[in-house]
Parts: sequence; structure tokens; C-alpha cells
Amino acid sequence: MAVSADQVADAMYELVKQYQGKKKFKASDLTKAMIQKFGEDQCDKKLCKAAIRLLMDSGRCVYTYFGGSFIEIPPEEGAAGS
Repeated sequence: MAVSADQVADAMYELVKQYQGKKKFKASDLTKAMIQKFGEDQCDKKLCKAAIRLLMDSGRCVYTYFGGSFIEIPPEEGAAGS
């Protein structure tokens, strides 16, 4: 049984969350990681693209730009002042 876009999105979110502040992920990095995790027969680029769209649309992740586009967890409001 193939994995769903929701399952891939959850796995991507956990990976980004785990490395938050340590490593920035490009969309291609996340795609490669998910294909490696779930296998080429279960997960492809199209499914990963749909999963990234789910993360962006839900607000769980945002694109940032520092010489390239990266996917990160959005900063919490007021975190800088605390």
C-alpha cells in the first residue's frame, strides 16, 4: 500500500522540526529523504510535492530565502522578546 501525502507531510514536518536551527532543508532535500525513507515504490516526487503543498497551505511550514529557497517551521510570534 502506498503512503498518503498526509503521511509524507507528517514525516517531512518531523524531519524539519528535528533539525530546526541546525540545518535548513531545500524541497529537493526533503524529497530525497522521503523517497529514501518510504522507498521509490511507495513515494515519488509528485507525492512529495503534494506533501510540501499541504505543509505550506496548513501553515505548519514556510518557505524562507537565503540565497536559495528553504523550508522551515515558522517562528513563533513574540519569541524574540521572551
